Amino acid sequence: ITVLQIVKESQQQHGLRHGDFQRYRGYCSRRLRRLRKTLNFKMGNRHKFTGKKVTEEILSDNRYLLLILMDAERAWSYAMQLKQEANTEPRKRFHLLSRLRKAVKHAEELERLCESNRVDAKTKLEAQAYMAYLTGMLRFEHQEWKAAMEAFNKCKTIYEKLANAFTEEQAVLYNQRVEEISPNIRYCAYNIGDQSAMNELMQMRLRSGGTEGLLAEKLEALITQTRAKQAATMSEVEWRGRTVPVKIDKVRIFLLGLADNEAAIVQAENEETKERLFESLLSECRDAIQAVREDLKPDQKQREHSLENDSGKVSNIQYLHSYLTYIKLSTAIRRNESMAKSLQKALLQQQRSEEDGKRTARPQDLIRLYDIILQNLVELTQLPGLEEDKNFQKEIGLKTLVYKAYRCFFIAQSYVLVKKWSEALVLYERVLKYARQVQSGAGAYTNSLKELPDVQDLITQVNAEKYSLQAAAILDANDTQETESPSQVKDGKPLSERFETFCLDPSLVSKQVSLVHFPPGFQPIPCKPLFFDLALNHVAFPPLEDKVEQKAKSGLTGYIKGIFGFKS
Repeated sequence: ITVLQIVKESQQQHGLRHGDFQRYRGYCSRRLRRLRKTLNFKMGNRHKFTGKKVTEEILSDNRYLLLILMDAERAWSYAMQLKQEANTEPRKRFHLLSRLRKAVKHAEELERLCESNRVDAKTKLEAQAYMAYLTGMLRFEHQEWKAAMEAFNKCKTIYEKLANAFTEEQAVLYNQRVEEISPNIRYCAYNIGDQSAMNELMQMRLRSGGTEGLLAEKLEALITQTRAKQAATMSEVEWRGRTVPVKIDKVRIFLLGLADNEAAIVQAENEETKERLFESLLSECRDAIQAVREDLKPDQKQREHSLENDSGKVSNIQYLHSYLTYIKLSTAIRRNESMAKSLQKALLQQQRSEEDGKRTARPQDLIRLYDIILQNLVELTQLPGLEEDKNFQKEIGLKTLVYKAYRCFFIAQSYVLVKKWSEALVLYERVLKYARQVQSGAGAYTNSLKELPDVQDLITQVNAEKYSLQAAAILDANDTQETESPSQVKDGKPLSERFETFCLDPSLVSKQVSLVHFPPGFQPIPCKPLFFDLALNHVAFPPLEDKVEQKAKSGLTGYIKGIFGFKS
């Protein structure tokens, strides 16, 4: 069996793609039950447990080896689940170590069974590497660095040999496992005493944009510990000609790691890694600002008093807060600018993206990013302690003009898409105005504007776009005149009312054809007549006295005669 391939496929398909170890553990339990049922290798019945062991004599089916492998994977996944829970419940660490020992025990049994003559050489090597990997993880958790490094090195050596012995497609899996365990080896080497391993660990962390897996928490703690030792010697920071004491440990650690984080962002291999590094840096900066803000609250009255006595000069803690806020806003601007560059590349490939059926980038997305950048620049000009710094205000003003120019450019592009030629042309002229202002005022601030987009490239692009816009406007005007010729203009009447005139109407072959007015309009109709009997009051009815008297004579006698049949 191919141990590593089976393990990786099972993990990726059943929860570990999202770090759900509990789901993967449930999958291992269900697969074990299915295997035992298929092989008729049940551990007794519902009333009594009868233990069975896989021996070399019954290795006629490779599924018996899968039984041991799934036992080891189930124990390992439970250990990793407990490792996540141990962050909040430290007592679960003992259960974690117990499960790892159980996984190593199953891996040893798998290695022993694979020594049989019925197993091929590749499976034997994979079983040895799997057992060395789990042993290294157990020793790593016990902080037995030398034993852990030996186990990881053995695992790495076996997988490297397997990668060289097979095709490139099969070697990819082995090389991935080698990359996974390399940081663990360097971490063990550092704890043994190899100081050069720390730099390699930092580079591995920065290349990946963060840490994952077994090493994550330990490496972060190690980096924080190393920076804390360095921070003990750091007492002040200088910014814009003013030296400020730094007494807060969290701020010291952040400032020491700032250069490394910025270097990692520059060296990032792709946009996704760069985005993760930006977010990590912003998160650390927010934590440092919060720590300074907590010190600002009890010192607020003293700051107000010092402002009055020092003629507006802010206190050291307030100036440090402004410095950290400047770092946060500058980082946010760089992140949004990086995202804007990615969107500009997507705009250039827009036609191909439309063919692929993907969502295309729009100029409106870029406008939103530049709006955020301009808002950040406004906040920079309002930082306490920098209101009187004319050089700083001038520098921010030039940066604002650069980003305003790019914002106007993409607003113009959005108007071009809806064929509003005059509005787009006016905005292009505004772009050129901003760009010329930047060029005229950037003499002494050339170094500070190096990181910004080049306005000269923007001027060249705008001039080209203006000529394209004028040509498109002329062609669109000609098309409009053709479509508005007398033989093609509709007067809005339905087809039933213009039979006598010929008119080219493309809507007649569409789904929204206009044949008649529907629903039809209301038309007046005569009302139903009302009849009034006006002659009733002028009619004289005949007298009825003689008939009333005859009826009165009949009375009781007539009633009796009627009963006995006598008739009058």
